[in-house]
Amino acid sequence: MKKFVVLYNAPQSAESMMADSSPEAAAEGMKLWMDWAAKAGDGLADLGTPLGGGKVVGNSGVSDAETGVGGYSVLQAEDMDGALKLLEGHPHFLMAPEASITVYEALDVPGM
Repeated sequence: MKKFVVLYNAPQSAESMMADSSPEAAAEGMKLWMDWAAKAGDGLADLGTPLGGGKVVGNSGVSDAETGVGGYSVLQAEDMDGALKLLEGHPHFLMAPEASITVYEALDVPGM
């Protein structure tokens, strides 16, 4: 099985989405995620978590990261097509219709 890192992108930060959500809406959102997790089954290696504000670290210093990545998950599948199939009907699109999901295959490190 290969692993795939899934990044949840949205124009609004996860922090502000959670702050703007009523307790009822938050509970409904969690139910959608838990239903998706149950459907993904063993293909979901790590449900992940929402992400707060980040920093970009470079040779020239540190700066604030642009809002965009609101959370992550880790999937496992035979190939990219299998990973993408696990994302069909994902609640991220229901909760933020203008959102997107980026998927990266986690490559083996040579010699490890």
